Amino acid sequence: MERTFLMIKPDAVQRGLVGDIIKRFETKGFTLVGLKLLSVSRELAEKHYDVHRERPFFQGLVEFIVSSPVVAMVWEGDGVIASARKIIGATNPLNAEPGTIRGDYGINVGRNLIHGSDGPETAASEIALWFKPEELSNWQLTNKAWIVE
Repeated sequence: MERTFLMIKPDAVQRGLVGDIIKRFETKGFTLVGLKLLSVSRELAEKHYDVHRERPFFQGLVEFIVSSPVVAMVWEGDGVIASARKIIGATNPLNAEPGTIRGDYGINVGRNLIHGSDGPETAASEIALWFKPEELSNWQLTNKAWIVE
């Protein structure tokens, strides 16, 4: 079963959007297997954004992510990575379609509410970075037969 890492960023936490964002993935039929609210250390933030280390916006990303708590999550389901990316919407909220998280709630690329893994390898590395194996639950929705065949 495919898994992805999602992080509700400080702007969405501060705006009280956590429940609305989680609801979108629950309603879609994905299974939440890991969830925690945490204040991100600078070390963890730098590891998470390491791919952007040489970019001029790297320090801004780090400063933002350590500024307030985030909600780290692992979701599971058929095609969850691609589907989550569609639910999230384009990186720049001004380009995000209405009905997506960023399209509905975002205005500025620097405050784009949520992070989602962009592929299977990224998802695996991000899940391992943010969660210990024992922090993830293996369970199935009782209504799974009504969601996927």
